[in-house]
Parts: sequence; C-alpha cells; structure tokens
Amino acid sequence: MKRILSPLLVGLLAAGLMACSKQGPDTHAASEPAAAASGAVTIGLAISTQNNPFFVALRDGADTEAKAQGVTLITVDAQDDSAKQISNIEDLIQKKVQIIMINPTDSDAVAGVVKEAMNAGIKVISLDRNVNGADVSAHIASDNKAGGKMAAEYILEKIGNKGNLVELEGIPGSSAARERGQGFHSVVDGHADVKLVAKQTADFDRAKGLSVMENILQGNKNLTAVFAHNDEMALGAFKAIEAAGLKNVIVVGFDATPDAVKAVKAGQLSATVQQKPELIGKMGVDTAIKLSKGEAVEKSIPVPLALVTQ
Repeated sequence: MKRILSPLLVGLLAAGLMACSKQGPDTHAASEPAAAASGAVTIGLAISTQNNPFFVALRDGADTEAKAQGVTLITVDAQDDSAKQISNIEDLIQKKVQIIMINPTDSDAVAGVVKEAMNAGIKVISLDRNVNGADVSAHIASDNKAGGKMAAEYILEKIGNKGNLVELEGIPGSSAARERGQGFHSVVDGHADVKLVAKQTADFDRAKGLSVMENILQGNKNLTAVFAHNDEMALGAFKAIEAAGLKNVIVVGFDATPDAVKAVKAGQLSATVQQKPELIGKMGVDTAIKLSKGEAVEKSIPVPLALVTQ
C-alpha cells in the first residue's frame, strides 16, 4: 500500500534538508562576508616562513595586537616559496581583506601580485623586507644597512682590523640579504689587512648555515670572523666551527632571536644585531588599522636596532 506524504510533512523535510546544507566545512567561509558586511576590519598577513623564530615572533606580535584591537588577522605561510606566496596573496584578495601585510620571500617576485591587490582597492604594508617594483602604502622595518654596518664595525674592532672573514648571505632576492650585505661591505671593503675569503648563500637557514660553513672550512681553516645575515645561519656556522675544533673565531648574527641571545651569553656567538620582530608585527597591525580608517601614515616606519654582546 502506497503512503502519500502530507503537504505539512513535505515542508518539514524540505526545511530540514536546507538546514543540513548550511552545515559542514564551508561554515567558516560563509561567515567571512558577514564579518566584512558588519564593518569589521580583516587584515591579511602573508609571511615568508613560519619555520624561522624571527618570523614566528613577528607573527605573534601581529596576532597579539590584532586580538587586543578586536580585528581579524588571517595569516598565510609561503614556506620560503615565492610562487606559493603569490598564490597566498591571491587568496587574500579573493577573501576581500581590507589590508595585506606582506613579508616577502622574494622582494622582486611579489611586485605583480602586490599591484593586483592595490588595483582591487586593498592597501599593502611591507614588513621587514621591502617590495621592489610596487609602491606600497607603508614599509615597516629596521634599517638593515645600518645593522650590517654595526656588525662590521664590531667585527673589525674585535679583530684589530686584520684577519680573514666569511660572509653567509640570506635568500637571494630578499631585500634584507641585499641591504645587510651592503652595510657590511661599506665598512670592511678597502681594509688592506682584511680579506673576505668566502661569501656564500645559506638561505637564512640553520641547517644550510652548518653545511655551507663545513664546505668553506675544508679550504679555509685560518678564519678570524664570520658575519651571517641572520642568527639561524650564525648558529649553524658556529656548530661547524666547533666541530672543526677551531677556537676564537668571531661569529656575529642578525635578529637577536632567543636562541642567538642565549648563545651570545654562553660565549658561542660573539654578538647579534637586535631587531624587534614582535614590535614590527605590532606596528604593522596598528598601521593597518589607521589605513583602514583612512588616516595618513608615514611611508617608511623605522624600528630601532641594538647590538647584543656578552
């Protein structure tokens, strides 16, 4: 015997199906337009990597300030891949964030997608590393050239303006690597008794800093000092130097991450140029909020530097 569903029952079933269709993995995505419509500020943070303590601290500073100010922060990690970072920023554009803060993996490679964001009415702030070929609303960073000079002046003082140096460079194409190197060379170049015996890239990475330094030491045992463009490479270089049994080699890093500061206090690293990544992240969010309100901001916003020694 066939049963005929009443109109009331059909209506109830239909309503239930509609309710079920609103649940599941798309719930968060559906809520984003509602947040934008309510006037809430949403900021995107496109970070180069979260596999580096410096950028983890930068992210944490931004996250803490975003929560304190009641704004939404969406963080995307490029994992040091410029193609992935471009894709990440395109996703943030699709999400219709009001501001994008970018810490470029490659300062040149991101110019096109930064222009795409600005053409979509999204203001862009660069953090720590600048964007080459696109005019962003603000750039927040320490003076990397000044930091490179600070490291070089410290090294020359410690070695008495005489000795063999090694320079470990950061990711090619990043403004931080280029500017730290320029500052360093503006001081050490031209000294008759100072020789740069090796200059190699280790991509801001501790494991690469170790392996690159091991290779350098195979042909250069008579070293006086090492300048690494960041602390991760400096810590890797120290391990290689220690394993080779060398003593009294000056190793200077850059960033003053917790591991590096601990190594300085332990007499392993000689010094590190101190940046303040948490402050960079915080200032980024504060600047983004001002831009979202239509307020004027400085094009270049400096973050102070210091030298950490024993």
